[in-house]
Amino acid sequence: MNIHAIRAIYLFELGRTWRTLMQSIASPVISTSLYFVVFGSAIGSRMVEIDGVSYGAFIIPGLIMLALLTESISNASFGIYFPKYNGTIYEILSAPISMPEILLGYVGAAASKSVILGGIILITARIFVDYHIAHPVWMVTFLVLTAVTFSLFGFIIGIWADGFEKLQIIPMLIVTPLTFLGGSFYSITMLPPLWQTITLANPVVYLISAFRWSFYDVADVNVGVSVAMIMLFMVICLALIAWIFRTGYRLKS
Repeated sequence: MNIHAIRAIYLFELGRTWRTLMQSIASPVISTSLYFVVFGSAIGSRMVEIDGVSYGAFIIPGLIMLALLTESISNASFGIYFPKYNGTIYEILSAPISMPEILLGYVGAAASKSVILGGIILITARIFVDYHIAHPVWMVTFLVLTAVTFSLFGFIIGIWADGFEKLQIIPMLIVTPLTFLGGSFYSITMLPPLWQTITLANPVVYLISAFRWSFYDVADVNVGVSVAMIMLFMVICLALIAWIFRTGYRLKS
């Protein structure tokens, strides 16, 4: 394995975070903080507890997951798309580095940036509301698994996209609405039975439910099922990427 090549890609992509600090870190943290102010403080002070957890604390896992999904996809998709856009992808493909090593470099950097962002938002949340973490090891595990899985998904989007507009279509029109409808601000048990059944078709429900369980020991869906769904989505993403590398689909244009 070419560790030097993986390290070069990883550090270059990670370095882009510090070069665009306002866009990469400050903007999502400020946006999430506004959610805490509006929903956690203003609305939360007028709402009863949900599953024995104050509303302000209850929405923390959902807000972290919203930022994590969005940034993981954005970081990974832009990371691989930009070399295609400016033509430097040919330098990477002609270098002595394999496709899995390219994947490790780009996805590893995107996931790392997302995990760092999630940690910053978690620390920032303490300013607005008090919370506890019942299962810290599982919390970190779900954080990393989700970041890696959706960075893989973002990598696929970056290869599929043939313009900057397409980089935003799936995150803005599909992932963000699914996150809002996936229990970020409420428990799905609060919905009528029919809508509870329909909501279970939303894959983001399982991510948020498992992540919230790691905080407060409460979940809308069985934790084992949630873990299985996360792993299934990761396997699907890896299979698609393997097919892309094998066929060269849009990798050079």
